Amino acid sequence: MSAANSAPGSLRVVGLGPGLAEWITPEASKILAEATDLVGYAPYVERCPQRAGQVRHGSDNRVELDRARAALRLAQEGRHVAVVSGGDPGVFAMAAAVFEAIDHGEPAWREIDVAVSPGISAMQAAAARLGAPLGHDFCAISLSDNLKPWALVEKRLIAAAQGDFVMAFYNPASRTRRDQIRAAFALLRQHKAERTPVMFAKSIGRADERLIVTTLADAEPGLADMATLVIIGSSETKVIVRGAGEPFVYTPRSAGRAP
Repeated sequence: MSAANSAPGSLRVVGLGPGLAEWITPEASKILAEATDLVGYAPYVERCPQRAGQVRHGSDNRVELDRARAALRLAQEGRHVAVVSGGDPGVFAMAAAVFEAIDHGEPAWREIDVAVSPGISAMQAAAARLGAPLGHDFCAISLSDNLKPWALVEKRLIAAAQGDFVMAFYNPASRTRRDQIRAAFALLRQHKAERTPVMFAKSIGRADERLIVTTLADAEPGLADMATLVIIGSSETKVIVRGAGEPFVYTPRSAGRAP
């Protein structure tokens, strides 16, 4: 079917949240149910409920732009496409890839009905499990240097440390990137106090979920992998030790003044 003769299609970029089905929004569930085609990283597509007649286009990691272009071509043909991402699609995920493909792609793609459906991000889910470590100013930094030079990552780490932000680290390590997380911790240890709280939140919302609360001095960077969200506290971040259960971690809403 040619684009000229097809009915108008649509493209929705959908966030599935970090893991639990209960964390998928009603809007996202409705989009998934009505889509003619699902496009995404294969493990994320597999998380979506099966529906008769729906075509599923799973692909490998690191092909985000190719995946976005394929989804736009399907929408141009009149299909109703859902591009799925884990977490929130606008945070280091597929929404940016879709708009980059539109920006540099065929002029007709700019006229496609495109919208983003938000999801619970990994840092929101991890923070909720821990307490409220993002209760004051924070930033999110990807430690992957696949799409940017490591020198830029270092520059941003130093700026965030000097600004005393709480930091959420995405993509801290992978099978082929084991040195970057250690370099990041070595850099932070030059700029932040040893007692700074550090949190490793692994596989949040999944069966193998694990939380580790420690300090910058004692943290073992090798604990992190691609399923881990790392949070580095600010100088104001507090740990509430409990008699039983995991500690609570929070960052007060005020800073630089007595409570």
